Amino acid sequence: MEGGGGGAYGAAKAGGAFDLGRFVQQPQVLARVASAVFALIVFSCLIGEGYTNTPISSQLFCIFNRNEDACRYGIGIGVIAFLACIFFFVVDIYFPQISNTTDRKYLVLADLGFSGLWTFLWFVGFCFLTNQWAWTRAEDVHIGADSARAAITFSFFSIFSWGLLIAFAYKRYKMGVEDFAQSYIDPSPEVSTPYSSYPNISHESYQQPPFTHTAEAPEGYQPPPVY
Repeated sequence: MEGGGGGAYGAAKAGGAFDLGRFVQQPQVLARVASAVFALIVFSCLIGEGYTNTPISSQLFCIFNRNEDACRYGIGIGVIAFLACIFFFVVDIYFPQISNTTDRKYLVLADLGFSGLWTFLWFVGFCFLTNQWAWTRAEDVHIGADSARAAITFSFFSIFSWGLLIAFAYKRYKMGVEDFAQSYIDPSPEVSTPYSSYPNISHESYQQPPFTHTAEAPEGYQPPPVY
């Protein structure tokens, strides 16, 4: 949806044919796919090996300093981010087919708002997981250390991928606002010029129309005396 095409909010005009090759090459689509992959890695690592137990107990606990909130937070934002990427990916596909400018505006604003929120949540998640991993005791880590580090690493990468989505969504929104302003701007008033005379007609050639002679009093006529 980036670039020209003559439509509103950075998309081509509605009704055009879908070009898969051009679609997958758009920076916004690539950033969204990367964000989905990063989110998938984060919550998969936490679900698969984020919980462990000691050799003397079968009780599972979160590998991040035994803090259940750390694992729940990482899994939660990862799953929601992954589902959101799928949703907005579908929106990207059908966006050029949406002819209503208002609907396009709301979808772009939703993309912008969600991307901004999840950029912040990924930053919080990265700091949270890093802090809890630093306080984790070595004896509590038997397996899953690599998965924990992968979750932290791709949480960090997600900050930048979602930050790129903010930039792309804001660019589309700005394009839509500029298109709206150009479509509804009032034309500048022009200085009125006096009407020119009709070509090839001179005042000297003007003739009086027929039957417009004014009646004149006969010569020598005098009004009768009044008594």
